[in-house]
Amino acid sequence: MLTKAFVAAQSAFYSFKNDERGVTAIEYAIIGVAVSAIVLAMFNSSLSDALTGAMSKITSKINAAG
Repeated sequence: MLTKAFVAAQSAFYSFKNDERGVTAIEYAIIGVAVSAIVLAMFNSSLSDALTGAMSKITSKINAAG
């Protein structure tokens, strides 16, 4: 009986140890955060300037029309 319990515990440990799905998910999350930080750093000022310019053009055309 003790041998069966030992074998079952050992089998569960090895299947848990070899399961790398959680590690892969964490790696993908780290990569996603890094990519989003890079994109935000690259486009933060230029995107903000473009949106501000577009909104001011829209506002001036609405004011001129009406």
